[in-house]
Amino acid sequence: MTSATSTSVASVSPGTATDSTAPTPQRPVAVTRPHARGWQVRFAILALIWGFSFLFIKVGTQSFAPLQVTLGRVTFGALVLVTILVIKRERLPRSARTWGHLAVAAFFLNVLPFSLFAYSELTIPSTLAGICNATSPLWGMALSVVALSEDRPTRRRVAGLGIGFLGVLTVLGAWQGFAGTDLTGTAMALGASLSYPIGWIYVRRTLAGTSHSHLSMSSTQLLLATAQLAVITPLFTTAPTGYPILPLLAVFALGALGTGFAFLLQYGLVAEVGPTTAQMVTYFVPVIATAAGVALLNERLSWNTPVGALIVLAGAALTQAKPRTPTTRRSTSTN
Repeated sequence: MTSATSTSVASVSPGTATDSTAPTPQRPVAVTRPHARGWQVRFAILALIWGFSFLFIKVGTQSFAPLQVTLGRVTFGALVLVTILVIKRERLPRSARTWGHLAVAAFFLNVLPFSLFAYSELTIPSTLAGICNATSPLWGMALSVVALSEDRPTRRRVAGLGIGFLGVLTVLGAWQGFAGTDLTGTAMALGASLSYPIGWIYVRRTLAGTSHSHLSMSSTQLLLATAQLAVITPLFTTAPTGYPILPLLAVFALGALGTGFAFLLQYGLVAEVGPTTAQMVTYFVPVIATAAGVALLNERLSWNTPVGALIVLAGAALTQAKPRTPTTRRSTSTN
């Protein structure tokens, strides 16, 4: 769920995009060919996959420990990307420095947020987790205010931060003392959303300008995330006593579709229609997550949840607004 769209490394989160507020560290993708008519279909598929990711997490944690769900997710996602890497005959990075930086990126963009979302959905609805995921651009804006990012805050973006914060309070029902809301689970989901911009700030400062392809970097990152979780998970969980088919399929879909295939869709959209259009998928994810949770999991929905979600999305959109640049008059000279 992770969140703006970026395709340099596999930060593909439920909804994130999402799980991602930083630009890609590679060379900018140039859109040099006309838009194919089918990009809207792929856009809709990507929104559906990320929107349903929160439902997959909820179903998976019904039979597996949160860390096990996360381990399965990154494993299946890595298998998809590595398979494509082999088919395309691309190589993983060879530099130890690059692997070291990607190990840190894997922790902040995959291991930590994926695990926090899984733990949060033990006590909060998938609808609330999906809405919390949409706060990632707000966290990115907040970090820029405290000078952890090179992006300069503008009045519009600061206003978006305030509006988004108001939306979070609305979702949580602050006027009634957060009654009925598990604050620990909600804090975990918000912490997962915070992890994405932290990871992207790190990526921008350490891996900008790398010559490796998006696919190579993302495959390496997910392999490192799998390795980290393979070490951590046995220390804090016991082996499952069984493998029920529905939760197992949910974890497989979460990894293969939501973390692997979704990356390929996302990268294709950015290359075809540009990052500005592609990142709009972020704003559909909480809507789909909410609809899926209510329709398929019978989750309860109060009026303040969709209203607050709309306010959060409005604030997030403002934080992503680009500052206006003055138009410069072209001058011509004659020899």
